[in-house]
Amino acid sequence: MKLYKKALLIMGVGLSLSSCLDLDPQDQLADGNLWSTPSDFEYFANTFYGWTRDFKDVVSDGPHSDWRSDLMTSKSVNVYSHGNNAIPTSDDNYTKAYDHIRRTNILLEKAQGYGGSGSIAHYVAEAKFFRAYSYFDLLQLYGDAIITTSPLDIDSPEMNAKRNDRSEVTDLIVRDLQEAAADLPETPDEEGRLTCWAAYAFLSRVALYEGTWQKFRNNEERAHELLDIAAKAAREVIDGGKYELFKPASLGTEAYRYLFILEDVQCNPAGLTKSANKEYILSRRHDEALYPIGTNVTKGCLANTMYINRKFVNMYLTQNGLPIEKDTGNDGFQGYDDMDSEFENRDNRMANCLLKPGQQYWNNTSQNCRWGGSGKPMTCEPAGSGYMNQKWATERLVNDEYEGYDYPVIRYAEVLLNYAEAVYERDGQISDEDLNLSLNETRRRINPDMPALTNEFAGLYGLDLREEIRRERTVELYNEGFRIDDLKRWATAEVEMPKDILGVKYTGTEFEEEWADGKAVAKDADGCLIMETGRSWGTKNYLLPIPADQLQLNPNLGQNQGWEN
Repeated sequence: MKLYKKALLIMGVGLSLSSCLDLDPQDQLADGNLWSTPSDFEYFANTFYGWTRDFKDVVSDGPHSDWRSDLMTSKSVNVYSHGNNAIPTSDDNYTKAYDHIRRTNILLEKAQGYGGSGSIAHYVAEAKFFRAYSYFDLLQLYGDAIITTSPLDIDSPEMNAKRNDRSEVTDLIVRDLQEAAADLPETPDEEGRLTCWAAYAFLSRVALYEGTWQKFRNNEERAHELLDIAAKAAREVIDGGKYELFKPASLGTEAYRYLFILEDVQCNPAGLTKSANKEYILSRRHDEALYPIGTNVTKGCLANTMYINRKFVNMYLTQNGLPIEKDTGNDGFQGYDDMDSEFENRDNRMANCLLKPGQQYWNNTSQNCRWGGSGKPMTCEPAGSGYMNQKWATERLVNDEYEGYDYPVIRYAEVLLNYAEAVYERDGQISDEDLNLSLNETRRRINPDMPALTNEFAGLYGLDLREEIRRERTVELYNEGFRIDDLKRWATAEVEMPKDILGVKYTGTEFEEEWADGKAVAKDADGCLIMETGRSWGTKNYLLPIPADQLQLNPNLGQNQGWEN
């Protein structure tokens, strides 16, 4: 009971006040006995794991969600995606990040005075990882940020400091992750905890992000330095050999689909469970009984809930490994005349992620589930944009919000694509060998007959390697919370985001004959449904505005460019 109460007290430390650099009540930090054993540090570090992204952040309207990108819309216009968000009075994304940073700094400060027996290096490394994680969120959302590496008092000078330049923030993140990687184990002490590979993988994400941000804003020297870090960090994970893409032969060309709904109950035709998944490097773990997802992920993603953009669907290659506009032969792209013709001869991930009209599919109700009941499948009828999603949607009988699949905070596929892009952007070229150990792995996971992307193949068909690397990333990581951040770092958001979000080609196709509701929707000059128009995006939208309450507390923060008035 004494140990239990100590654990609760430790996990309770860090109650925040309303300040950009949130402070904890001083009396909760005074008891030195709380930091006398490795278990004390472990209990405190356990709370860090609740800070990572989860389904609520990604399939709902979180700051990194694809809802805020150019890939989808819905009945309600997203103000961030539409480009008309305003300066908020307050912003939890800002205050929580600093609250988290303070908590990691508490552990790191207490570690300096630790004199007990038993190593605490593992928990120090976890604190550095999660401090880096929190600072990276600030970097992506707001750019410059105040750096603090110790818990602050109310009269600390940092409380009224200017923000540090994003380059300094990046250096801190990189250093924290490199030091964390050195002290984290290769194999987790228990399922779900950090490893050195998670630190290297996350470092590849951070360094790629900032390296390309700098490159496409004409800071070539800084970009090269960071892209080299990204490539080497990703290669550490690849060469470590601990992870692999999920592609069991028993699931064939549907392996990608079932990766995202794996549970420890019957959830796929092969009866595979989470233990078969060696792709997730760090995940938010869920269980129907112990820790359900807690948001309506199936109903929120299935069928016509999401108005998927035609631009995204057109990114899927043909089975010949070519963009649809370059492959119009008999065995290539089959056009739009029939409601399902554009699905023919395409990258199998298209059918793994989307439902085609007339397809039978399952959901999580007793009448229409595949596993756990005597239901029958539903038939996909066109609605919304005409493109229907199935990624993240279960097909077993389970109550809404109680699905038990894990959310991939970092998965191996991303690391492979980080490597390909970092090498290409660092060197201006990429070898076939590097393409084969990275991008071609994800491309051919469920497309075994698709030609590999090589320099010769690209030259033969006039393909731009940068465009193909970005295409692969967009398709592979769809609806996982990467697209808007990618557009920002590539400096292409102001081109892509203002474009109309379109649906299927309606005029002159089978849709016009079979889908009466589509007649009332506005069409563009090509006869495609217009799902959202009037979108805008300016240079100020690359960063969020500093919330008004934080500027009142500390005017020296300064507002981000374009948001001053």
